[in-house]
Amino acid sequence: MSEYVPTRTVTLLLADVERAPQPWETLPGMAARATELIGTVVSDIITTHGGAGPVQPVPGDDAEHSFLAVFARATDALACAIDLQQAPLAPVQLRVAVHTGEVQLIDSGDYAGPAVDRAARLRDLAHGGQVVVSGTTHDLVADQLPADVWLVDLGTHQLRDLPRPERVAQVCHPDLRVEFPPLHGPNNVAAHNLPIQLTRFVGRTAQINDVRKFLGDNRLVTLAGAGGVGKTRLAAQIAEQAAAQFGGGVWFVDLAPVSEGNLVPVAALRAFGLPDQPGRSAIDTLTRFVGDREALMILDNCEHLVDACAELARELLGACEHLTILATSRAPIGVPGELTWRVPSLSLTDEAIELFIDRARLARPEFSITAADTVAVRDICGRLDGLPLGIELAAAAVRVMSLNEILDGLRHRFRLLTESAPTPRRQTLGASVDWSHAMLSETERVLFRRLAVFSGGFDHAAARAVCADEVLAPHDVLDQLTLLVDKSLVLAENSGDHTRFRMLETVRHYAVEKLLDSGEDAALRTRHHDHYGQLAALLDSPADGEHQHRIEQVESEIDNLRAAFAWCRDNDEIEAALELTSSLQPLWLTRGRIQEGLAWFEAALTDRRALVTVSPLVRGRALADKAALDASRSIHDNLDQAQQAVAIARKINDPALLARALTACGAISSYSAEAARPFLAEAIGIARELRDRWRLTQILTWQAYGAFYAGDPDAGLAASREGHELAEQIGDQFHARSCRWTLGLAQMMKGQLSEAVTQFSAVTADADAAHDVLFKWGSRLALCNALAFRGDTDAATAAGNASLAAAGDLWPYNEGFSYAVLATAAVAAGDVAAAAEASEAAQQRLSVHGELAGANTNPMAEVALALGDLVTAGRWADQEVAASAGWHLARALTTRARISIAKCEPDQAERDAHNALACAAEYAAHLAVPDILECLGRLAVDGLSHRDAARLFGAATEIRRQLGSVRFKIYEADHQNTLATSREALGQNAFDDAWAEGTRLTLNEAIGYARRGRGERKRPSSGWASLTPTERDVVRLVAEGLANNEIAARLFISRRTVQTHLTHVYAKLGISSRVQLAHEGVSHG
Repeated sequence: MSEYVPTRTVTLLLADVERAPQPWETLPGMAARATELIGTVVSDIITTHGGAGPVQPVPGDDAEHSFLAVFARATDALACAIDLQQAPLAPVQLRVAVHTGEVQLIDSGDYAGPAVDRAARLRDLAHGGQVVVSGTTHDLVADQLPADVWLVDLGTHQLRDLPRPERVAQVCHPDLRVEFPPLHGPNNVAAHNLPIQLTRFVGRTAQINDVRKFLGDNRLVTLAGAGGVGKTRLAAQIAEQAAAQFGGGVWFVDLAPVSEGNLVPVAALRAFGLPDQPGRSAIDTLTRFVGDREALMILDNCEHLVDACAELARELLGACEHLTILATSRAPIGVPGELTWRVPSLSLTDEAIELFIDRARLARPEFSITAADTVAVRDICGRLDGLPLGIELAAAAVRVMSLNEILDGLRHRFRLLTESAPTPRRQTLGASVDWSHAMLSETERVLFRRLAVFSGGFDHAAARAVCADEVLAPHDVLDQLTLLVDKSLVLAENSGDHTRFRMLETVRHYAVEKLLDSGEDAALRTRHHDHYGQLAALLDSPADGEHQHRIEQVESEIDNLRAAFAWCRDNDEIEAALELTSSLQPLWLTRGRIQEGLAWFEAALTDRRALVTVSPLVRGRALADKAALDASRSIHDNLDQAQQAVAIARKINDPALLARALTACGAISSYSAEAARPFLAEAIGIARELRDRWRLTQILTWQAYGAFYAGDPDAGLAASREGHELAEQIGDQFHARSCRWTLGLAQMMKGQLSEAVTQFSAVTADADAAHDVLFKWGSRLALCNALAFRGDTDAATAAGNASLAAAGDLWPYNEGFSYAVLATAAVAAGDVAAAAEASEAAQQRLSVHGELAGANTNPMAEVALALGDLVTAGRWADQEVAASAGWHLARALTTRARISIAKCEPDQAERDAHNALACAAEYAAHLAVPDILECLGRLAVDGLSHRDAARLFGAATEIRRQLGSVRFKIYEADHQNTLATSREALGQNAFDDAWAEGTRLTLNEAIGYARRGRGERKRPSSGWASLTPTERDVVRLVAEGLANNEIAARLFISRRTVQTHLTHVYAKLGISSRVQLAHEGVSHG
């Protein structure tokens, strides 16, 4: 055991043995085995990594089968956890949690403190064989993960008996199991996003129970009632109490700030924490996410969007059979099967009075009432018809008024409003809000009505920028805002170190009426647009490390930005609408909002007024930005829009716009390096002149992406490294991920497989943490390929399946690429049936995207070759060769060479293999080299050049060792047979000498050696000596009397391949019957 005993901030590793389904005592020897392993193997591993322990578990744990270890460094604890899961502990399975925090070393030598409890609760979430880490530990190790290790964000989870939830990540490694069921939850409490309430909920116990029963019997329940009756608060309280019934989660969708029906599904998407998913509507994305979850969705404030809410409810309820919806609205939303429940007022005998007293004590903590006061409070609540909002507004007045003064004020307001209010409840609510408004000073009234212009909340800076003028001085805004909060007309909500304010929707509607009456509406909405337009414009200058923070700040104001965009369109300000939309381009691109950005561009660009009233600069930028968004969805048929932008930029001589438009052209053309190159080359020159680092980062990203399609790893490395460095400098994490991904692709093509796996694993962890849908898919896709080339086929398949799951949130072609890499993993593993199935699924999804064929990721030709279908294999190989370049072309040519060998067409095979080698050498695509050398070695054996073959095989083996790559298992049997033939022909010693000579060649020397040997075939074209080793085996088995199917089984090839060999043998020997062939076989022994 290590002598180091940390006593302050440390990293804790807490683990236990997963319990078997039956009790320990029914498993003979299991308990003793677990105790023995913890005492020996586990202790040694902990010591190796510098930990203190194992020591006692937390109270309540099984002392013999759980343990705690303590580390000074989080990275040491993580490495220890991985080694523990890889240790020979079978049949024991450990659940391991790692958490960092402060502990105290108590007199007994044990560790104590909240951090130990949190680590234990974190461990309780895990399954046997799983390692989970807390958010604190995640942040400490994320940038210094060991090779081949990556982290997967599992979301935020409530921990048993602890008030604060914890962000949880899973530690993944190619040698560890990575697929687990959902984490165990404390008492199956569901995840939710219910709003945090700042005040106590009062009363309505019986009503809550009634509605919960309704929710059990009905899938759509609407709480209907007038504004101010407490629908929203009641719905949130019901949802909180019913959460245990809904294991799939409880999700609160606030529609108050939403002004347009088409944004209702988007608001729901955001409430669920989901980004836009390219290729899917918001409703489709919601449907896929909810699926068969037992979930509850609250649609709050539906009355102004009834039709859109009804459509959303119909779609989701129809597709998700276990979803329940609780809506709040002033009227039913009109969906078949809807149960409408009218929300009553609070009981005047107890609930209303209790609410008044509770809220009054918030305004004046010493507030209390006598028996006589109770009558006045009851009268106040009765005057307000028991409406919670009115009661809360009246209670806030006790700070400055007596109960009788409050009651008199209400009586006066009712006399004024009796004639105008349309219904008794509206009349009551109007009176209570109007009375609260009447109590305001004139300055407070000015700010109150002006705040109505905000949607979804605001901060102090926005209130000052939009509401202040010569009437309301900027320095007075905060004081007046505080007074409105004190009087419950504005709510203050703290989020970290930032305070935001908002109005309840009923109060906001009242304030809107006052704003319209004042005649200030147009001026305020103009200032509102200008303020948020300026905020959005900050994203145009991502020149420092604040870029990511600015995007997050802008995203928090999306409701206000939507309101500003709507105001532009409603007032024919199309140019302002396009300027705002273009300014938000970084938000659209990097925060999963591509669909929404395209919708804004479509709405403004298709307006005929845009053609005549918008300046060329604004229109050109909008066209370029829209095209760039399309390119991010892999839509490559709108080059004309980007070229229009180029023409506009050249005409008005605007270099910045020209760089933007050329980048869009290059992005759209990125699948063809030749087509994209001139666009991106010109763009990058302009960006460097302008010193526009953000534009330069984008261009380099597309250059690196294009380099992958071109199969050019060196170009990819250069662009990726520069782009990543720039992205990190300006805080652009999206493009930093993009460049790390393309860097990994380039490293993979060069044969730097360990480095590539490290890059892809890091991108996976980063994308999961950022909820980046695109790179959740892309990182796992690339990781699957890299692991397959390393021979880690189980881990590759797991990564491929994870990419396929992530692709479900994207386009069908993304699924196609996922199936393609799964096919590659199956080919590498020798599982031909699985490879054929996955390859066919890939082809179905990729066939309509011919422009993407250059990446050559679907091993259709290799699968057909493994199946013995040489005609189909040749056809696919021809197509791949025609569509590919660089590394992809080298691989395609190698596959076609293998097919030609199987067809007994050595001349074609030799041409393709040497062309592949030339291509790999030209592009430094080293990963392709060992396969090419082995092809040439096989041809050398067939040509009786056995010494050359042995050298080539030795060189290929040494290069594989250096790269860490493997030979795909579908080629293994043929390779071993070829080695045996060459060894037999040379003799063991001569073979070993030639092999050793090959292993001493460097990669470049091996390439040179192979290219010098071109055309030195020694095998004649006819007669017995012209037969290849495989052909001779076929003849021998014919002579033994075996049928074709028996020969196929003996040689591990297909019947069709046997027939192909026989056809070539008949031609070479000049015979025509099987009897003659058998005689030849016997005569040549």
